[in-house]
Amino acid sequence: MFKFIHERLVSFRNAIAGWWYVIRSQKNAWIHAVATVVTIIVGFWLQLETGDWAMIVIVIAMVWTAEFLNTALEIVVDLASPDLHPLARVGKDVGAAGVLIAAVSAAIIGFLILGQPLINKIQQMIAALGN
Repeated sequence: MFKFIHERLVSFRNAIAGWWYVIRSQKNAWIHAVATVVTIIVGFWLQLETGDWAMIVIVIAMVWTAEFLNTALEIVVDLASPDLHPLARVGKDVGAAGVLIAAVSAAIIGFLILGQPLINKIQQMIAALGN
């Protein structure tokens, strides 16, 4: 039982090391981080319903998962093909396209969920300032 627990702890440590690597090495991860934090802050400010939060969490996870898989793909391609190869570039481009699709989809879903409540809240604030 101790061995099982120890192995799980090592797995978590390795996963956290991978997470930290992505944050340190991938510039786009910083964009995702800022978008994640802003989305969460706005969601709390708007007091989103549970179902809306579920969708927000899913799309945030989708974008981060795509970014992590793309980073892993890029590293493996670099390892397998240190010289520039047309197929290596295609592999990297396809991985990047996956992240782009996830990010654009998340932005659209975020707009659909947050857009109208955010507009309403801002209009209420403006109206309160006018009174």
